[in-house]
Formats: sequence, structure tokens, C-alpha cells
Amino acid sequence: MIKIVRADASNADFVALVKQLDADLAIRDGDDHPFYDQFNKIDQIKYAIVAYEKGKAVGCGSLKEYAPGIVEIKRMYTTPQGRGKGIATKMLEALEAWASELSYEKCILETGKKQPEAIGLYRKNGYRIILNYSPYEGVENSICFEKRLA
Repeated sequence: MIKIVRADASNADFVALVKQLDADLAIRDGDDHPFYDQFNKIDQIKYAIVAYEKGKAVGCGSLKEYAPGIVEIKRMYTTPQGRGKGIATKMLEALEAWASELSYEKCILETGKKQPEAIGLYRKNGYRIILNYSPYEGVENSICFEKRLA
């Protein structure tokens, strides 16, 4: 059974998972990693989640206000051991529910073209591709998505 816990960026499991995410992205993004990394610092994140399976942290995600009424989904990651079990979808649903509770009307996010699993996840969950928003405008490797919340 998957348990999703609300936290903030000081949560030790969240911090550890983000380190794993950053290591993975450094490989996938290659020379582009420093550009993306500057927008992914967790010190300003108030709303984070950690997914647990049998007491072990297997995934994370977070929300960061982008503009009034709009929240950006950040730092989505599932460990290799947690993949293929629907954990990412459950985390995404939990983040969307939290965003709705916080009165946000829309979620946006950015992912890279070298992350086909993420692209598939967002499409499967009702996100649609939009023009790249700032700071990703004109960035060839970025794909931006949005989803209106109910």
C-alpha cells in the first residue's frame, strides 16, 4: 500500500529523494543540467509530498506558486524500485488535490524531452502541452504542460 505524506522541503526523505532526482537529471540533461538546476532549488518550497511503500520513501513531488491562481508542479520523482506501480499518478493526484485546497485553479509544469516517462505520465493524467512559460521560453529541450483543476 502506498502512503502519501504532506511535508515541506525540510523533510529528510524529500531532501534525499531530490538528491537522487538531481543525480538522474544530471545524466539525462548533460551539459544543459546547470541551466535547469538553477530553477529547481528546494529552499522556497512550502508544499512537498513523500510517497512511502512499506515504510520506505519511494517518491516525491512539490508545489510552488507561479502566479496568482497558478501553481507549478516541481521535483516529481519515483525511485527505480517504485516505478511501474502507479505511484507517480497517485502523487500527481495528491498534489492536484492539495493545490485545489489551496485555491489554485491551474497546475503547470516543465519537463525535458529526454524524460519520456514523465511526458507519458502527464499526458495520461490530462495535462496538455502549452507554449513554454518563463523561464523556459525558447528552450529547445523543455516541454511545458498545464491542467485546469476542478
